[in-house]
Amino acid sequence: MEKKKILFLILILSAALRLYSLSSGDPVNDEVFMAFRGIGLMDFDEADTQTTPLEWWDTEIPWWTNLSFHDHPLLVPATQSLSIKIFGESNFGFRLPSALLGTASVYLIYLIGNLLYSKNTGLLAAALLGTTLNNIYISRVGMQEAYVIFFLLLASYFFLQSLRNDNYLKWAGAAIGLAALSKYTGLILVPIFLIYLLFFKREYFKNKNFWLGMLFTLLIFSPQIIYNIELYRATGHFDFQISYMIGQVPEYWQNAVGKNVGTLSERIQNFLPRLITTNSWLFLSLVAVSLIIFVISLLKNPKSATQKHSFLVMCLLFLVLLLLKIGPSYRFLAMLTPFFALATANFLENFHSHVLKNMRMKKIGYGVLILISGFEIFYSWNNQIAYYPLGPAPWLSSKVRFENYNWGYNELGGWLEKELAGKMPAITFDLKYEFLEKIRDQTIEKGLKRSLEPYPALFVYDGNFDKAAKLWVLGRLHIYHGWPIISLKTYYDYLKENGFDYYDRVGFKNHYFIFQNNIAPSSEAQILMRGEPQIIRNQRGDEIFKIYKF
Repeated sequence: MEKKKILFLILILSAALRLYSLSSGDPVNDEVFMAFRGIGLMDFDEADTQTTPLEWWDTEIPWWTNLSFHDHPLLVPATQSLSIKIFGESNFGFRLPSALLGTASVYLIYLIGNLLYSKNTGLLAAALLGTTLNNIYISRVGMQEAYVIFFLLLASYFFLQSLRNDNYLKWAGAAIGLAALSKYTGLILVPIFLIYLLFFKREYFKNKNFWLGMLFTLLIFSPQIIYNIELYRATGHFDFQISYMIGQVPEYWQNAVGKNVGTLSERIQNFLPRLITTNSWLFLSLVAVSLIIFVISLLKNPKSATQKHSFLVMCLLFLVLLLLKIGPSYRFLAMLTPFFALATANFLENFHSHVLKNMRMKKIGYGVLILISGFEIFYSWNNQIAYYPLGPAPWLSSKVRFENYNWGYNELGGWLEKELAGKMPAITFDLKYEFLEKIRDQTIEKGLKRSLEPYPALFVYDGNFDKAAKLWVLGRLHIYHGWPIISLKTYYDYLKENGFDYYDRVGFKNHYFIFQNNIAPSSEAQILMRGEPQIIRNQRGDEIFKIYKF
């Protein structure tokens, strides 16, 4: 079969593994905190322990707060915002860009493998990256890493092309800027490229295209620079990430959520176990063999091995150092996967070309490659697309499935969407901040223009809700759509303050009590359990929520 046809089939398969049933899997991780803010490009997500400039300057919000969020650059939520406007406020809407960039990354690793080694290596690298669990997982959630990986690979491709044509230096610089505007970790490309040029292309430091590339990086990244300058002028500290890196402890961010990564010793100890958790044992075994073979070749012929693999080794080395600094969380480890795929592909191609001498052995080799691909496809399907994985971990299933597990929140969200279809809130609560009240007023105005039915409903919830899932399923309806949604405790606090008939006086006609079955109902909850409940089950048939309407 022609190589172009093989590449086309790999890309189709890669797209299918990333796009099929993309909405499945509950929004229970950090993707929610990007997507929720992406809906209205508003730096607010109900995080009391990590407030934002919008909350600090509620009535007079500075212009520069539109350039970034307090904890991350704006490119990812801005992209999700565009996708949500087109495809709606849904898991599919905010995850689609990740899936598309994940598929594009497969094509880029093919191009990089072709530049560094051969077309066969590029095809093998694409096949591995396209089917392996770690990259499929990160492409099926709305976190920043799918964006960072894409721009890491795009910048690497332009950089490798620039070694043959210096005009590509400009585009490499632009891609670095986009990587950094996705997340600060994209800046890891800067030392990689500079040190590589220092060893192999020093004359480029005098090349105008090199400096144009640097200028492109700065221009694209300039919103983040301006944001931090203005934030420092106003408060005396930088944004959340930079403040943490340089040891600032702003009064607003005493609780550095997500920064408890342990000591260096603990990070080293966690590295391999988490790597095993987020990849198939077969893929990691191939990676390990590839690295062992490289070390052997390095010892035998250090000059040749260093020259041939210098770029790949530098990428892996700097990424490992970065992960030891920021902690080897599941999503961060995904940055290693494309380069693991490239190293493994180079090993497999060399083994097939130089060790398998006769045609019979080569055919056996092709058969083994097909079996490897088949297992990777099954492993990824089982752990990302199947509702619940089958088989023991780590041989057939992986803990990474819990990053978007099917608990039942999607089903709750679907029920609420149907229940409120064609309706708008007839009664709303006052919100804490003026900028939130403006969003509520805009929502009511839009509802009136669409002639939606004013619906006097109150929603009360109780249970041990996942924080992210609650923000997406309930908080989104409250903040962006104006529905009065309160906790059971708040419900009773209002009654104590305003009298037992408070909600009747306000005008609520329809009361909903959403109870999650993971706690025993308190006496206060039992009072609201009136009539026959609507049962919400997950895909396995487990009873997760009861909804009482009275």
